[in-house]
Amino acid sequence: MWKLRAYCRPYWKFMILGPLFMIFEVFFDLLQPRLAAYIVDFGVVERNFNVIEQTGLTMAGVAILSLATGVACNLFASRASQNLGADIREALFTKVQTFSFENMDSFKSGSLITRMTNDVVQVQNLMQIALQGLVRAPSLLIGSVVMALLINLRLGLILLAALIVLAAVLFALIKFSAPLFRSVQARLDAVNTRMQENLAGIRVVKAFVRSDYERQRFGEVNREYTQISVKAARFIAINSPIVTLIMNTCLVVILLYGGNLVWDSALQVGELVAFVNYVVQVLSSLLMVSGLLMNVSQANVSARRIHEVLSEQPTMTSAEAGTGANSEVGAAIGAVVGHGAGVGTVARATVGSGSGASLPARQVSFHNVDFSYSSSAEVKDRILSDICIEARQGETVAIIGSTGAGKSSLVQLIPRLYDASSGSLQIDGRDIREIPLAELRGKIGMVLQEAFLFTGTIRDNIAFGKGDATQEEIEHAAKIAQAHDFISKLPDGYYTKLGQRGVNLSGGQKQRISIARALLVKPPILIMDDSTSALDLETERRLRLALKAAMQGSITFLIAQRISSVIDAQRIVVIEDGAVAGNGTHEELMRTCEVYQDIYRSQYGSEEEAYA
Repeated sequence: MWKLRAYCRPYWKFMILGPLFMIFEVFFDLLQPRLAAYIVDFGVVERNFNVIEQTGLTMAGVAILSLATGVACNLFASRASQNLGADIREALFTKVQTFSFENMDSFKSGSLITRMTNDVVQVQNLMQIALQGLVRAPSLLIGSVVMALLINLRLGLILLAALIVLAAVLFALIKFSAPLFRSVQARLDAVNTRMQENLAGIRVVKAFVRSDYERQRFGEVNREYTQISVKAARFIAINSPIVTLIMNTCLVVILLYGGNLVWDSALQVGELVAFVNYVVQVLSSLLMVSGLLMNVSQANVSARRIHEVLSEQPTMTSAEAGTGANSEVGAAIGAVVGHGAGVGTVARATVGSGSGASLPARQVSFHNVDFSYSSSAEVKDRILSDICIEARQGETVAIIGSTGAGKSSLVQLIPRLYDASSGSLQIDGRDIREIPLAELRGKIGMVLQEAFLFTGTIRDNIAFGKGDATQEEIEHAAKIAQAHDFISKLPDGYYTKLGQRGVNLSGGQKQRISIARALLVKPPILIMDDSTSALDLETERRLRLALKAAMQGSITFLIAQRISSVIDAQRIVVIEDGAVAGNGTHEELMRTCEVYQDIYRSQYGSEEEAYA
């Protein structure tokens, strides 16, 4: 918790006023037993109704003051804790936006969700309880013990002995429960991950009739979570009975011994009543303290998990730029290609009002580029090896190859979704690692394999990379992407509401909207990673012709599986097992590249056919 103290500083006033009012409440609560003793000794015993009446009214006034100060404490504590939780959640979300894909790979999405929800709630609740209970419980405990010792020292020693025993028991409970709370959060991560995976792939589950299998998989992680939660709950459950048993035993001993003192006239009846009241207050404060210590143990685990995310350093650093220290944050937020769920979205930096569109890219060059997803991977395990490619302004560079050859990995290096392991990748002769991320990604429009759409309208999704786009610009981009016709036929046109991930559209419609989103910002570099796979041949043909006219001054990287999709490209790069197996036009590759010839024969047969 101490590592998150910086997030408490903006609310220091609330954090002072809350405990201050709680101290007043404890003071008024400690007065009550003394007033009750006075009523017994000088009102009830001496049958003086005036004393009973006046002292009773005083007790009522003290109770009202206690209520008022308690409410004030609760209000200030709530303000501090709720704002603290909101700030930590925002900090976590902002931090995640700065992560590279390598960072994202080290945290499972389910774990990040748990940290941003359940763990933050644990810390938030602890703050709420701390500003109330962590002030009230110790104050009430210490105050009650002091007041009890002032009444009778010998009875007070009995109370102190009971407290020592309780302290030892609570220390043992907390020591053994802390590892369990860490395991509980880890198992909760697994439950969230499995649930998220199932919901994202529910159509596949239904299509293959695998609901029973998925229930079995979820049941396994759910049982593990339940089992460890039960173990942790046992420690919490035995906490209150142990405290109650020890304190009730102490109370019985005090009543027996105190009764003898009253019998021997060494103690007044009212003082014994007050002492018993203080013992009861000690009992309630101990129950509160024990519960608080358990909460602290749980929240401490959550705080460490939160700090792990906040202290994680992005493996990909951004060069200095005029946008300041937050350039990487802005670039990460602008580049909406996320890990997992973000596959298929358009990478587009919105920092600087789309300034990237006004900065042309004349050349993109790969110089002996090697890449692997793990920094410790051996040479034989590299995804890409010795890649040398050059693309010039106005060219369409098509990339083709078998599944798993490394085509998508290759184009993901251009916007620095990953960094090359060795070699260099340059834009206009400048290494991309020397270009600020906001500027780099501002040059690039990217459409990946799986089209991802956000909840909202079709218009909102197309204008995602350019929030101030006019309707005319949006429709122009949609026409190039061959999306305008089907959008116009929808009941609400461009204002048609989309469900989660665009579930009310077909795969081809989602792909065309994603392409329109990339085209709207007029990127100097356009990357299309098999983003027309769901289109029929005629629609794809019209799209290619429209793109050729619209992207004349840009560099286009086109990944495709079909020869028909790349046949008109100025340059076709054949990737095989992570290396360049061929580079040239269609006619050149048909003469010189055996891999390309095999791909052609697999799609068109042994006889070459004319294709227009």
